[in-house]
Amino acid sequence: MIGGGPDAFIGEVHRLAARMDNRFELVAGCFSADHSKSKNFGTGLGLSAERIYRTPSEMANGEADKENGIEVAIIVTPNHLHFEHAQTMILAGVHIIWEKPITSDLKQAEELERLVSSVGVHFMVTYNYSGYPMVREAKQIVGSGRLGKLRVVQVEYPQDWLATDIEASGQKQAAWRTDPSQAGEGGAIGDIGTHAYHLVEFVTGEKPHSLLADLDSFVPGRVLDDNGHILLRYESGLKGMLWASQIASGHENGLRLRVYGEQGSLEWCQETPNFLEFKPLGGSKNTLTRGGPGLGVLANESTRIPAGHPEGFIEGFANLYSDFADQLRSASKRSETVLPTVADGVNGVRFVKSAVVSSKAGGVWQSLS
Repeated sequence: MIGGGPDAFIGEVHRLAARMDNRFELVAGCFSADHSKSKNFGTGLGLSAERIYRTPSEMANGEADKENGIEVAIIVTPNHLHFEHAQTMILAGVHIIWEKPITSDLKQAEELERLVSSVGVHFMVTYNYSGYPMVREAKQIVGSGRLGKLRVVQVEYPQDWLATDIEASGQKQAAWRTDPSQAGEGGAIGDIGTHAYHLVEFVTGEKPHSLLADLDSFVPGRVLDDNGHILLRYESGLKGMLWASQIASGHENGLRLRVYGEQGSLEWCQETPNFLEFKPLGGSKNTLTRGGPGLGVLANESTRIPAGHPEGFIEGFANLYSDFADQLRSASKRSETVLPTVADGVNGVRFVKSAVVSSKAGGVWQSLS
Protein backbone atom coordinates (compact mmCIF):
# COMPACT_ATOMS: atom_id res chain seq x y z
CA MET A 1 0.00 0.00 0.00
CA ILE A 2 1.19 3.49 -0.89
CA GLY A 3 -0.33 6.12 1.41
CA GLY A 4 -3.16 5.38 3.81
CA GLY A 5 -1.12 5.98 6.95
CA PRO A 6 -1.83 7.91 10.18
CA ASP A 7 -4.98 10.08 10.06
CA ALA A 8 -5.94 8.81 6.59
CA PHE A 9 -9.58 7.91 5.98
CA ILE A 10 -9.68 5.79 2.86
CA GLY A 11 -6.59 3.68 3.58
CA GLU A 12 -8.28 1.79 6.39
CA VAL A 13 -11.35 1.25 4.21
CA HIS A 14 -9.15 -0.41 1.59
CA ARG A 15 -7.41 -2.58 4.18
CA LEU A 16 -10.73 -3.79 5.57
CA ALA A 17 -12.13 -4.46 2.10
CA ALA A 18 -9.01 -6.28 0.93
CA ARG A 19 -9.19 -8.85 3.70
CA MET A 20 -12.97 -9.30 3.87
CA ASP A 21 -13.01 -12.26 1.48
CA ASN A 22 -9.47 -13.47 2.28
CA ARG A 23 -8.32 -12.80 -1.29
CA PHE A 24 -5.50 -10.35 -0.46
CA GLU A 25 -2.80 -10.04 2.20
CA LEU A 26 -1.08 -6.77 3.08
CA VAL A 27 2.66 -7.52 3.17
CA ALA A 28 4.45 -4.24 2.41
CA GLY A 29 3.88 -0.52 2.47
CA CYS A 30 5.03 3.05 2.20
CA PHE A 31 2.35 4.68 4.33
CA SER A 32 3.73 8.19 4.82
CA ALA A 33 6.40 10.55 3.49
CA ASP A 34 7.69 10.57 7.07
CA HIS A 35 9.44 7.21 7.28
CA SER A 36 9.40 7.04 11.08
CA LYS A 37 5.62 7.51 11.05
CA SER A 38 5.30 5.00 8.24
CA LYS A 39 7.41 2.44 10.09
CA ASN A 40 5.50 2.81 13.35
CA PHE A 41 2.21 2.59 11.52
CA GLY A 42 3.21 -0.44 9.44
CA THR A 43 4.61 -2.43 12.33
CA GLY A 44 1.39 -1.63 14.18
CA LEU A 45 -0.42 -3.39 11.35
CA GLY A 46 1.80 -6.42 11.86
CA LEU A 47 4.15 -5.88 8.91
CA SER A 48 7.83 -6.73 9.02
CA ALA A 49 9.95 -3.59 9.44
CA GLU A 50 12.09 -4.57 6.45
CA ARG A 51 9.04 -4.37 4.17
CA ILE A 52 8.09 -0.83 5.19
CA TYR A 53 9.77 1.39 2.63
CA ARG A 54 10.80 5.03 2.38
CA THR A 55 9.50 5.55 -1.16
CA PRO A 56 7.41 3.69 -3.74
CA SER A 57 10.55 3.30 -5.88
CA GLU A 58 12.36 1.65 -2.98
CA MET A 59 9.39 -0.67 -2.52
CA ALA A 60 9.27 -1.61 -6.21
CA ASN A 61 12.98 -2.44 -6.20
CA GLY A 62 12.96 -4.19 -2.83
CA GLU A 63 9.96 -6.37 -3.61
CA ALA A 64 11.25 -7.32 -7.07
CA ASP A 65 14.06 -9.29 -5.42
CA LYS A 66 11.70 -11.30 -3.20
CA GLU A 67 10.27 -14.68 -4.17
CA ASN A 68 6.95 -13.64 -2.62
CA GLY A 69 7.13 -9.98 -3.64
CA ILE A 70 4.06 -7.83 -4.04
CA GLU A 71 1.66 -8.51 -6.93
CA VAL A 72 -0.65 -5.52 -6.43
CA ALA A 73 -0.09 -1.94 -5.24
CA ILE A 74 -2.94 0.01 -3.63
CA ILE A 75 -2.45 3.75 -4.24
CA VAL A 76 -4.33 5.94 -1.76
CA THR A 77 -2.27 9.14 -1.74
CA PRO A 78 -3.49 12.68 -2.55
CA ASN A 79 -4.26 13.25 -6.23
CA HIS A 80 -1.07 15.06 -7.22
CA LEU A 81 1.06 12.04 -6.29
CA HIS A 82 -0.97 9.44 -8.21
CA PHE A 83 0.86 9.65 -11.54
CA GLU A 84 4.37 9.28 -10.16
CA HIS A 85 3.46 6.40 -7.86
CA ALA A 86 1.43 4.52 -10.45
CA GLN A 87 4.06 4.94 -13.13
CA THR A 88 6.70 3.48 -10.80
CA MET A 89 4.61 0.41 -10.01
CA ILE A 90 3.37 -0.20 -13.55
CA LEU A 91 6.92 -0.15 -14.92
CA ALA A 92 7.82 -2.70 -12.23
CA GLY A 93 5.05 -4.98 -13.55
CA VAL A 94 2.85 -4.55 -10.48
CA HIS A 95 -0.94 -4.52 -10.84
CA ILE A 96 -2.72 -1.40 -9.59
CA ILE A 97 -5.72 -0.64 -7.36
CA TRP A 98 -6.17 3.10 -7.41
CA GLU A 99 -8.27 5.79 -5.79
CA LYS A 100 -10.02 8.30 -8.02
CA PRO A 101 -9.40 10.61 -9.69
CA ILE A 102 -6.52 8.65 -11.14
CA THR A 103 -4.49 11.82 -11.70
CA SER A 104 -4.98 15.57 -11.37
CA ASP A 105 -4.02 16.10 -15.03
CA LEU A 106 -5.69 14.71 -18.19
CA LYS A 107 -2.47 14.26 -20.17
CA GLN A 108 -0.98 12.24 -17.31
CA ALA A 109 -4.12 10.08 -17.15
CA GLU A 110 -3.92 9.36 -20.88
CA GLU A 111 -0.22 8.55 -20.56
CA LEU A 112 -0.96 6.04 -17.79
CA GLU A 113 -3.65 4.42 -19.94
CA ARG A 114 -1.06 3.90 -22.69
CA LEU A 115 1.44 2.59 -20.15
CA VAL A 116 -1.01 0.08 -18.65
CA SER A 117 -1.76 -1.22 -22.14
CA SER A 118 1.88 -1.51 -23.21
CA VAL A 119 3.12 -3.18 -20.02
CA GLY A 120 0.08 -5.42 -19.67
CA VAL A 121 -0.75 -5.00 -15.98
CA HIS A 122 -4.27 -5.07 -14.56
CA PHE A 123 -5.68 -1.81 -13.26
CA MET A 124 -8.77 -1.02 -11.17
CA VAL A 125 -10.15 2.35 -10.07
CA THR A 126 -12.18 2.17 -6.87
CA TYR A 127 -15.41 3.79 -7.97
CA ASN A 128 -16.76 1.86 -5.04
CA TYR A 129 -20.47 2.53 -5.50
CA SER A 130 -20.41 0.24 -8.54
CA GLY A 131 -19.72 -2.56 -6.07
CA TYR A 132 -23.06 -2.21 -4.24
CA PRO A 133 -25.42 -5.13 -5.02
CA MET A 134 -28.46 -2.94 -5.71
CA VAL A 135 -26.48 -0.65 -8.01
CA ARG A 136 -25.52 -3.75 -9.94
CA GLU A 137 -29.18 -4.77 -9.96
CA ALA A 138 -30.07 -1.36 -11.40
CA LYS A 139 -27.46 -1.90 -14.12
CA GLN A 140 -28.97 -5.27 -14.98
CA ILE A 141 -32.54 -3.90 -15.07
CA VAL A 142 -31.55 -1.07 -17.40
CA GLY A 143 -29.59 -3.47 -19.59
CA SER A 144 -32.60 -5.80 -19.85
CA GLY A 145 -34.70 -3.02 -21.38
CA ARG A 146 -37.35 -3.03 -18.67
CA LEU A 147 -37.28 0.78 -18.46
CA GLY A 148 -37.57 1.16 -22.22
CA LYS A 149 -35.66 3.89 -24.01
CA LEU A 150 -33.96 6.09 -21.44
CA ARG A 151 -35.05 9.72 -21.31
CA VAL A 152 -33.67 11.43 -18.20
CA VAL A 153 -31.07 10.60 -15.56
CA GLN A 154 -30.57 12.61 -12.38
CA VAL A 155 -27.73 12.09 -9.93
CA GLU A 156 -26.93 14.12 -6.85
CA TYR A 157 -24.21 13.85 -4.25
CA PRO A 158 -24.70 16.33 -1.38
CA GLN A 159 -22.43 16.51 1.67
CA ASP A 160 -21.95 19.29 4.23
CA TRP A 161 -18.55 18.58 5.75
CA LEU A 162 -16.92 21.50 3.89
CA ALA A 163 -19.71 24.00 4.62
CA THR A 164 -17.19 26.00 6.69
CA ASP A 165 -13.48 26.63 6.14
CA ILE A 166 -12.30 23.71 8.26
CA GLU A 167 -9.19 23.52 6.08
CA ALA A 168 -7.99 26.64 7.93
CA SER A 169 -7.91 24.60 11.15
CA GLY A 170 -5.41 22.18 9.62
CA GLN A 171 -7.92 19.33 9.23
CA LYS A 172 -5.90 16.96 7.04
CA GLN A 173 -8.64 15.63 4.77
CA ALA A 174 -10.02 19.11 4.08
CA ALA A 175 -6.61 20.72 3.66
CA TRP A 176 -5.43 18.68 0.69
CA ARG A 177 -8.85 18.44 -0.98
CA THR A 178 -9.15 22.24 -1.12
CA ASP A 179 -5.55 22.84 -2.23
CA PRO A 180 -5.15 23.01 -6.05
CA SER A 181 -1.51 21.93 -5.81
CA GLN A 182 -2.62 18.62 -4.28
CA ALA A 183 -6.19 18.06 -5.49
CA GLY A 184 -5.87 19.43 -9.01
CA GLU A 185 -8.40 21.62 -10.82
CA GLY A 186 -11.51 20.14 -9.25
CA GLY A 187 -12.77 20.46 -5.69
CA ALA A 188 -16.12 18.83 -4.97
CA ILE A 189 -16.45 17.96 -8.64
CA GLY A 190 -13.22 15.96 -8.49
CA ASP A 191 -13.75 14.45 -5.06
CA ILE A 192 -17.37 13.31 -5.26
CA GLY A 193 -18.64 14.52 -8.64
CA THR A 194 -16.52 11.86 -10.34
CA HIS A 195 -18.31 9.19 -8.28
CA ALA A 196 -21.69 10.51 -9.41
CA TYR A 197 -20.54 10.72 -13.03
CA HIS A 198 -19.24 7.14 -13.05
CA LEU A 199 -22.38 5.85 -11.33
CA VAL A 200 -24.55 7.16 -14.18
CA GLU A 201 -22.33 5.58 -16.82
CA PHE A 202 -22.12 2.29 -14.92
CA VAL A 203 -25.89 1.90 -14.56
CA THR A 204 -27.02 3.27 -17.94
CA GLY A 205 -24.12 2.04 -20.05
CA GLU A 206 -24.07 5.40 -21.84
CA LYS A 207 -21.33 8.02 -22.09
CA PRO A 208 -22.25 11.71 -22.56
CA HIS A 209 -20.81 13.58 -25.50
CA SER A 210 -20.94 17.05 -23.92
CA LEU A 211 -21.61 18.91 -20.69
CA LEU A 212 -22.41 22.37 -19.37
CA ALA A 213 -21.13 23.20 -15.88
CA ASP A 214 -21.71 25.90 -13.28
CA LEU A 215 -19.15 25.50 -10.48
CA ASP A 216 -19.01 27.67 -7.37
CA SER A 217 -16.84 28.24 -4.31
CA PHE A 218 -19.26 29.43 -1.63
CA VAL A 219 -16.89 29.44 1.34
CA PRO A 220 -14.90 32.73 1.36
CA GLY A 221 -11.26 32.28 0.42
CA ARG A 222 -11.70 28.79 -0.98
CA VAL A 223 -10.10 28.43 -4.41
CA LEU A 224 -11.60 25.16 -5.64
CA ASP A 225 -15.29 24.52 -6.21
CA ASP A 226 -17.41 23.27 -3.33
CA ASN A 227 -20.66 23.05 -5.33
CA GLY A 228 -21.38 22.17 -8.94
CA HIS A 229 -24.42 21.86 -11.22
CA ILE A 230 -23.85 20.06 -14.52
CA LEU A 231 -26.06 19.23 -17.52
CA LEU A 232 -25.18 16.21 -19.67
CA ARG A 233 -26.14 15.32 -23.26
CA TYR A 234 -25.99 11.85 -24.83
CA GLU A 235 -26.03 10.60 -28.43
CA SER A 236 -29.14 8.51 -27.71
CA GLY A 237 -31.14 11.59 -26.73
CA LEU A 238 -30.79 10.88 -23.00
CA LYS A 239 -30.46 14.05 -20.92
CA GLY A 240 -28.69 14.16 -17.57
CA MET A 241 -28.39 16.43 -14.55
CA LEU A 242 -25.62 16.11 -11.95
CA TRP A 243 -25.29 18.01 -8.67
CA ALA A 244 -22.25 17.58 -6.43
CA SER A 245 -21.94 19.67 -3.28
CA GLN A 246 -19.87 19.63 -0.11
CA ILE A 247 -21.60 22.68 1.39
CA ALA A 248 -25.16 21.22 1.40
CA SER A 249 -26.07 21.80 5.04
CA GLY A 250 -27.79 18.85 6.68
CA HIS A 251 -26.54 16.22 4.22
CA GLU A 252 -23.98 13.61 5.18
CA ASN A 253 -23.32 11.37 2.17
CA GLY A 254 -26.51 11.57 0.14
CA LEU A 255 -25.56 10.06 -3.20
CA ARG A 256 -28.82 9.39 -5.06
CA LEU A 257 -29.53 8.16 -8.59
CA ARG A 258 -32.78 8.37 -10.56
CA VAL A 259 -33.15 6.87 -14.04
CA TYR A 260 -36.30 7.54 -16.10
CA GLY A 261 -37.27 5.57 -19.20
CA GLU A 262 -40.34 5.38 -21.43
CA GLN A 263 -41.71 2.39 -19.48
CA GLY A 264 -40.54 2.97 -15.92
CA SER A 265 -37.95 4.37 -13.54
CA LEU A 266 -35.39 3.39 -10.91
CA GLU A 267 -34.23 5.18 -7.78
CA TRP A 268 -31.35 4.27 -5.45
CA CYS A 269 -29.87 6.11 -2.46
CA GLN A 270 -26.47 5.39 -0.92
CA GLU A 271 -27.72 6.04 2.62
CA THR A 272 -30.32 3.25 2.21
CA PRO A 273 -28.21 1.07 -0.08
CA ASN A 274 -29.99 -2.24 0.43
CA PHE A 275 -33.10 -1.09 -1.43
CA LEU A 276 -33.86 -0.19 -5.04
CA GLU A 277 -37.15 1.40 -6.11
CA PHE A 278 -38.53 0.14 -9.43
CA LYS A 279 -41.56 2.06 -10.67
CA PRO A 280 -43.16 0.74 -13.88
CA LEU A 281 -45.31 3.23 -15.79
CA GLY A 282 -48.94 2.66 -14.83
CA GLY A 283 -48.02 0.03 -12.24
CA SER A 284 -47.30 -0.20 -8.54
CA LYS A 285 -43.97 0.79 -7.04
CA ASN A 286 -41.74 -2.19 -6.23
CA THR A 287 -39.11 -2.02 -3.51
CA LEU A 288 -36.41 -4.53 -4.36
CA THR A 289 -34.34 -5.71 -1.40
CA ARG A 290 -30.73 -6.83 -1.37
CA GLY A 291 -30.72 -10.55 -0.68
CA GLY A 292 -34.43 -10.75 -1.46
CA PRO A 293 -36.28 -12.67 -4.19
CA GLY A 294 -36.35 -11.78 -7.86
CA LEU A 295 -32.88 -10.26 -8.24
CA GLY A 296 -30.44 -10.87 -11.05
CA VAL A 297 -27.06 -12.56 -11.15
CA LEU A 298 -24.97 -9.42 -10.59
CA ALA A 299 -26.74 -8.51 -7.34
CA ASN A 300 -26.92 -12.05 -6.00
CA GLU A 301 -23.24 -12.77 -6.64
CA SER A 302 -22.34 -9.52 -4.84
CA THR A 303 -24.34 -10.33 -1.69
CA ARG A 304 -22.87 -11.96 1.40
CA ILE A 305 -25.61 -12.17 4.03
CA PRO A 306 -29.43 -12.56 4.02
CA ALA A 307 -31.90 -9.73 3.54
CA GLY A 308 -32.51 -7.62 6.62
CA HIS A 309 -28.83 -7.69 7.64
CA PRO A 310 -27.47 -4.43 6.16
CA GLU A 311 -24.50 -4.36 3.83
CA GLY A 312 -22.93 -1.13 2.64
CA PHE A 313 -19.79 0.91 2.16
CA ILE A 314 -17.07 -1.58 3.13
CA GLU A 315 -18.81 -4.45 1.35
CA GLY A 316 -19.04 -2.38 -1.84
CA PHE A 317 -15.28 -1.92 -1.79
CA ALA A 318 -14.81 -5.60 -0.95
CA ASN A 319 -16.85 -6.65 -3.99
CA LEU A 320 -14.47 -4.72 -6.22
CA TYR A 321 -11.49 -6.34 -4.52
CA SER A 322 -12.99 -9.80 -4.96
CA ASP A 323 -13.78 -9.15 -8.62
CA PHE A 324 -10.23 -7.88 -9.15
CA ALA A 325 -8.84 -11.04 -7.56
CA ASP A 326 -10.97 -13.07 -9.99
CA GLN A 327 -9.58 -11.04 -12.88
CA LEU A 328 -5.99 -11.60 -11.77
CA ARG A 329 -6.61 -15.34 -11.49
CA SER A 330 -8.82 -15.46 -14.62
CA ALA A 331 -11.53 -17.03 -12.49
CA SER A 332 -14.53 -15.06 -13.73
CA LYS A 333 -15.70 -13.19 -16.83
CA ARG A 334 -18.03 -11.10 -14.66
CA SER A 335 -15.18 -8.83 -13.57
CA GLU A 336 -14.80 -7.70 -17.18
CA THR A 337 -18.28 -6.16 -17.13
CA VAL A 338 -18.35 -4.57 -13.68
CA LEU A 339 -14.81 -3.48 -12.77
CA PRO A 340 -13.90 0.19 -13.27
CA THR A 341 -10.85 0.21 -15.54
CA VAL A 342 -8.13 2.69 -16.41
CA ALA A 343 -10.40 3.91 -19.24
CA ASP A 344 -13.05 4.76 -16.64
CA GLY A 345 -10.39 6.60 -14.69
CA VAL A 346 -9.40 8.65 -17.74
CA ASN A 347 -13.07 9.45 -18.38
CA GLY A 348 -13.35 10.75 -14.83
CA VAL A 349 -10.37 13.08 -15.23
CA ARG A 350 -11.72 14.28 -18.60
CA PHE A 351 -15.07 15.00 -16.92
CA VAL A 352 -13.41 17.19 -14.28
CA LYS A 353 -11.32 19.03 -16.87
CA SER A 354 -14.31 19.67 -19.13
CA ALA A 355 -16.48 20.86 -16.23
CA VAL A 356 -13.83 23.35 -15.11
CA VAL A 357 -13.35 24.66 -18.66
CA SER A 358 -17.11 24.99 -19.21
CA SER A 359 -17.67 26.84 -15.94
CA LYS A 360 -14.75 29.22 -16.41
CA ALA A 361 -16.13 30.14 -19.84
CA GLY A 362 -19.40 31.20 -18.23
CA GLY A 363 -21.27 27.92 -18.55
CA VAL A 364 -20.93 26.81 -22.17
CA TRP A 365 -21.35 23.38 -23.71
CA GLN A 366 -18.04 21.54 -23.69
CA SER A 367 -17.19 18.41 -25.68
CA LEU A 368 -16.19 15.27 -23.79
CA SER A 369 -14.58 13.61 -26.79
